[in-house]
Amino acid sequence: MTPAVETGRLRLRRLSPPDAAFLVELLNQRSWIDFIGDRGVRTRAQASTYLTERIDSQFEKFGFGMWGMELRHEAQLIGLVGLVKRDFLPEPDLGFALLDRYAGQGYAFEAASAVLPLAAALGYTRLLAITLPGNHRSINLLERLGFVLEATELPPDGGECASRPVLFARRVG
Repeated sequence: MTPAVETGRLRLRRLSPPDAAFLVELLNQRSWIDFIGDRGVRTRAQASTYLTERIDSQFEKFGFGMWGMELRHEAQLIGLVGLVKRDFLPEPDLGFALLDRYAGQGYAFEAASAVLPLAAALGYTRLLAITLPGNHRSINLLERLGFVLEATELPPDGGECASRPVLFARRVG
């Protein structure tokens, strides 16, 4: 299992069952639903199932997944960041999402920058990222991280996004 990472302001750590309330909040905010998709997670019990089936299973299968983004100075979860292996993509995908009240403060850039070396350490030379064409915050962040637009016509991703995402790619390592 890949260990947690610390940055100047953040600790990236595996989520655990007590984090279910955080997942309910994150997965039900308007920005998640609009840009990532409605996961139908409305209760702590459903969040626990989501954690086991969608997040923990990535770590078990691939040795990587989505970490909770936690403020170091107050141990407060503010988002998710990490690597996801999707069936319809050849390489791992950099993923990130913040609670809206923490957006625009540099946390996603800080966390995603810490994940890039982990992809290289796992032996990957290329990393992908998908987002919807209208998600300007994500597109700007990906460009700041050195990703470049690679494809604008991806097939639907198996129902995860409401519309067709665009694909960005970046060399790592």
